[in-house]
Amino acid sequence: MINRQMTPMTPLSDTRRDHSPAVRLGHDAVSAVKLSQQLTADIDAWAETHQITRSDAISRLLAIGLHASRPPAMTQPKLRDPVAIEQNAIQLIDQMLDPSLPADERERRIRRLVEGPAEFAGERIDLPRHSG
Repeated sequence: MINRQMTPMTPLSDTRRDHSPAVRLGHDAVSAVKLSQQLTADIDAWAETHQITRSDAISRLLAIGLHASRPPAMTQPKLRDPVAIEQNAIQLIDQMLDPSLPADERERRIRRLVEGPAEFAGERIDLPRHSG
């Protein structure tokens, strides 16, 4: 009798429609992409500059591109309520101010930025008109 050791099969993370393995767990996916000659040359030049392989260059460049195209994490739905808009502005300004400022100076700067200079108060359309 021959002593055969059973090797456990590598579990599959998913299968394709034709039931062939998609990606083995613990392994990077291998993908074929069609690139123009010019793009391939540009990638090869970038890879050479960074002293890496074409495959690693494509991976890094894709990661850079995907990261760069992400919208900022602080995007919020458009506010229509003037009070909500003002509160949002106050919070954002407060985050940008130097935390070492005294509380009264922080409040003065926030009010100055939110309300604007007194000389423009008459021009603001969001404030009630004073009849005088």
